[in-house]
Amino acid sequence: MTDLMGTTGSAVRGLSSAEAARRLAADGPNTVAAPPPRGVLRRIGRQLTDPLVALLLCAAVVTTVLGDLPDTAIIVLVIVVNTVIGVVQEIRADAAIAALDRLAAPVVRVVRDGGDQLVPAADLVRGDHVTLEAGDVVPADLELTEARRAAFDESALTGESVPVHRAVDETAAGGTVLAAGRAAGTVLRTGADSALGRIASLVAGTRPKPTPLQQRITVLGRVLGGTAVVVSSVVFASGVLAGQPVVRMAITAVSLVVAAVPESLPAVVTLAMALGAHRMARIRAVPRRLHAVETLGSVTVIASDKTGTLTENRMTVQEAVTADGNRWTVVGTGYDPAGRVTATSADAARDRLADLARAVTLCNDASLLPPDGDRPRWTAAGDPMEAALLTFAARCGLAADDTRAAAPRLTEHPFDQAHRHMTTVHRLPGGDTLVVRKGAPETVLDPVADAALVTAAAGLAGDGLRVLAVASATTAGPVDPARPEVPLRAVGLVGIGDPLRHNARDTAEAFERCGVHLLVITGDHPATATAIGARLGLLSPGDHAARGDAGPLTGETIARTRVYARTRPDQKLDIIAALQDRGEVVAMTGDGVNDAPALRRADIGVAMGGGTEVARQAADLVLLDDNLATVATAIGEGRRIYDNIRRFLLYGLSGGVAELMVMLAGPAFGMPLALLPAQLLWINLLTHGVPGVALGAEPAEADVLRRPPRSPRESVLGGGLLRSVLAGSALLAAVTLGGGVVAYRQGLAWQSVMFLILGLAQLGVALAVRAKSSPGTAPGFALPAAVLVCAALQIAGVLVPPLRGLLGTASLPLAAIVACFAVAPLPGLILRAARHRL
Repeated sequence: MTDLMGTTGSAVRGLSSAEAARRLAADGPNTVAAPPPRGVLRRIGRQLTDPLVALLLCAAVVTTVLGDLPDTAIIVLVIVVNTVIGVVQEIRADAAIAALDRLAAPVVRVVRDGGDQLVPAADLVRGDHVTLEAGDVVPADLELTEARRAAFDESALTGESVPVHRAVDETAAGGTVLAAGRAAGTVLRTGADSALGRIASLVAGTRPKPTPLQQRITVLGRVLGGTAVVVSSVVFASGVLAGQPVVRMAITAVSLVVAAVPESLPAVVTLAMALGAHRMARIRAVPRRLHAVETLGSVTVIASDKTGTLTENRMTVQEAVTADGNRWTVVGTGYDPAGRVTATSADAARDRLADLARAVTLCNDASLLPPDGDRPRWTAAGDPMEAALLTFAARCGLAADDTRAAAPRLTEHPFDQAHRHMTTVHRLPGGDTLVVRKGAPETVLDPVADAALVTAAAGLAGDGLRVLAVASATTAGPVDPARPEVPLRAVGLVGIGDPLRHNARDTAEAFERCGVHLLVITGDHPATATAIGARLGLLSPGDHAARGDAGPLTGETIARTRVYARTRPDQKLDIIAALQDRGEVVAMTGDGVNDAPALRRADIGVAMGGGTEVARQAADLVLLDDNLATVATAIGEGRRIYDNIRRFLLYGLSGGVAELMVMLAGPAFGMPLALLPAQLLWINLLTHGVPGVALGAEPAEADVLRRPPRSPRESVLGGGLLRSVLAGSALLAAVTLGGGVVAYRQGLAWQSVMFLILGLAQLGVALAVRAKSSPGTAPGFALPAAVLVCAALQIAGVLVPPLRGLLGTASLPLAAIVACFAVAPLPGLILRAARHRL
């Protein structure tokens, strides 16, 4: 068989070894090096400067001085866990850049000193002459000097699903893969100057913002800490003025600060997110950063890559048009021959379809590999587009091996950019010669004779498909495939595309139902992006995708655009930054190298498990099943976590503020020191500990995915929560002070009565604020069990002599204890009846 392809490079000597060494010393290695690791102590120091962590450190010192070792242990554990998470996140950020190095080819063939050599890719320098075979990774940016049917898979860098044919003098970007053919070129750029290097620079310069919850908790920590210090100072001053010992009041003021501030909040947040991460892992969504679990619940915009995320990232024939004008729809998955081909017209002739399937099988160099131990599904060997044609033929009922054996190939004219078609010549059983040509419609079809097919081709292209026209002819004599002497007759058209995942439209609708807007950002062709947007329901008839190559994207354009095409990695960053400036919480999904900077810049980056390692390293969440619908489920999990954190805040702050109110108002009722320091810390230990953590594990409510996301600008105490906290604290303070006043007038141990009522009433609030059970779902048992145990310990504080001595309480008569039990549930019952929305 003769290869009639023409373009080759001239013989080259390449660089000398000495010149290569000089350039390597001057330019540095061809690597996208990770930044030098920061010192561990410096990383830890940055984590400890967080305001809430600083407040926890102060609380740990105070509890240690007071001898409250259980509280100290809990606080220290929370600090350690948060610090470890933060340090791991910084290390992971650097690993995202290091993964770019592993994407490059480890060894490359170059011409040096007039001969071929294998050298490490890191030693490649400008001016080196590199040779490539099919399947090789391009090790640096090359200017091609030789191109034989050279088709490059650039999907990881550009999002373009279809391999791109490159000719001599064009540039092949480092990190792409030579999918078919052979090529050679001269190194133009290496290391940080290459296409991979520029993306690495974007990744390195993009550090994630604090999550919405982190920002809200930081503000809350400052407000609570300042408020507690001020109120405790007032309590200290009023007690001293009332004649209480200075030392006792100092200890009381410090204890009140510890009790008023819910220092177990980080523990509740961490545990809630850890449980959420476990639940997400069960649905094959693995968080790489714990705070990503909650951030999903705040997401208002999902900016999704197209290739491999919304689509299958496998080329398939989706439509076919035979020479008689009949249109056929092709259904199947990937390269699996199983599928069906159905006509849109009842009288369509299948023999015309068989002619088209036979032609695309013969004018084809690819093959299909069945599943085996190393391949879980059918895969392509050769050009993915030609493999798609073989899959189409198999779905039409043709066996490739039998078809090719019946018409062996005599010669060919391979595809090239100049002619934009491929021609093959075959010998038929009777001795005749068959000529088959496939290529761009304008190079294969006759504009006049094939006018109907030309119109059909335009329609397929308008649907975002890559269109190939096929023609053939049979003759009795020999044929030059470059200039066949016999006229070719059109056989039909095939429309090839990267199909939407089967549930992509349902996923887009699910996002809209929960108030999250889906955007498509791709480097693919505008027609393809527009067609995908229309199928997803993001674009109305007549709408088009915004083009990144049409000039800068303005804020006004970004505000109203749902689909973007021809976007570069830096433009994806600009789009996400503009959305964030508008107050949106943005999740970015992607699987390619070109997505890595945007994955880092977004509030949460979501990578496909089957994508590049670079994308996985840059992301906060990895979808092992490559299913975007999993994100919708994960959003519900994130909202559940945020709801539970707000439940804990309602519970914890109501009790803390109530304690402040009781201590402030006590002197007005003749009780200069309403509660002793040990009593405050005991109540704090019981109420903020196990019950608070149990609240973080409450299940989601039924409408969690039917309500819009909370505004990113809303405080964590917004949406009526602050009002609920004040109402709850007022009720708690009222029943506590009321019980104390009655006991005082009856000559009972009023301090012990207030201690018992306040602790039990706070536990009642925990039950009042728990999640509403979904229909048919049994409520969890963890919270009631925790409340029951803590209530028993609270009662023990006035019944067990050793605890009475430790806490400074006195024994109460049974009637008084029963009365405390009667009034303690009132705040919780009133809150539950009011059904304050969390």
